[in-house]
Formats: sequence, C-alpha cells, structure tokens
Amino acid sequence: MQIDSIHPSTWKPASGYSNGMLVTGAARTLYLAGQIAWDADQKLVGRGDFVAQLRQVLANITAVLDEAGGRPEHLVRLTIFVLDKQDYLGKLRDIGAAYREVLGRHFPAMSLVQVAALLEDGALLEIEATAALPA
Repeated sequence: MQIDSIHPSTWKPASGYSNGMLVTGAARTLYLAGQIAWDADQKLVGRGDFVAQLRQVLANITAVLDEAGGRPEHLVRLTIFVLDKQDYLGKLRDIGAAYREVLGRHFPAMSLVQVAALLEDGALLEIEATAALPA
C-alpha cells in the first residue's frame, strides 16, 4: 500500500493540509467517528482550552489508529468541526505545534467546518477521520 499527497502542479502549495490523498495497493479503510477531548474515562479534558482539547482529540485518534494496527501517516482525511472559527485562527501557531507533536508532519486532506453546537457540553471541537491501513 502507498499513500501519496495529490496537489495540482499549477496551484500554489497547500498550507498545512493536502488537497488529495491517493491510496494505491491493498488497503483496509478505517472510519473514525467524531472524536472529542474525552480521556479514557470519558471525562472532558481541557475545558475552555482549544489547544489542550485539540491535543487530546488527536491523541484519541491515534489510539483508535493504534488499536486497528495503524499509525498517523495512514490518515487520509480529517474533518474538523469547531464552535468558533476565530478561536481556531487565533491559535494557529499553537495548533500547528500540537498537531506536529501528536501526528508528526503528515498532512492528510482536511476540512474545517464551524458549527453552532456540538453534542457534548464543553467540547470546543470534534474531528472525524478516515485512514487507509495496510492489508
């Protein structure tokens, strides 16, 4: 299995995400439900702290990946749901540092969506993911 970032050569380079991810060869697909900043006991971590919650969400994603035999570099898509786009934009440097700390320098196809509310009170973001795992 091979995963390649796809970006049209005539476009300006992407910043912090990939426009497309091409998976070739035998692979298993893992679909991760929306993850929030719960710890293993389903207690919300980092109340009021966007970056702390992001770090926990990404750690939760890697835990599910690990359980399925995957690693962060197998991620092909992330959809990030946030309550406050300005909160996200105002913390880009810290968000980038937390992202690289947990997932490294692998940047799958990503989308950011601002939503009116999330199901869990106190959650500032939720991330859905898709991964292509070796067969």
